[in-house]
Amino acid sequence: MAIRHQLIKHAPSALWSVLERPDLYGEWVVGTSGSRSAQGHWPEVGSSIEYTVRIGPKEFHGRTVVRRLERPSILELEAHSGLLGSARIAFDIRPWGDETLVRLDEHPLRGAGGTLHNAAADVLLQLRHRAMLGRLASAVDELASDS
Repeated sequence: MAIRHQLIKHAPSALWSVLERPDLYGEWVVGTSGSRSAQGHWPEVGSSIEYTVRIGPKEFHGRTVVRRLERPSILELEAHSGLLGSARIAFDIRPWGDETLVRLDEHPLRGAGGTLHNAAADVLLQLRHRAMLGRLASAVDELASDS
């Protein structure tokens, strides 16, 4: 299980402005590109997005489904990545003064990712999460400055 946090220098509403846009996931989720809405109205429970996952020269297609939504503090997703299996990705979003504290918790649920999960995999997830939360903060900064 990999848990990481990031302080974002905007109110939670600015963060939600990014999280609610399926077309932006490919910009801040490390390893994905070309994100788009697939089913339902994102991020309602049961809605999904699709995207491309690149690992080296290989390209896979992924799908993420919203499993839990409690605005303004919780968004839980299940990411399906084909042969790699699926993972639970949970965002805990808290106001922190004029800013927002985001806690990201990810762990494998099914498939090869769950079977092969170990401490080394958690280290790689921590590195991915550091980059991902940094990108998320940048996406929030960019969207907030455009408003």
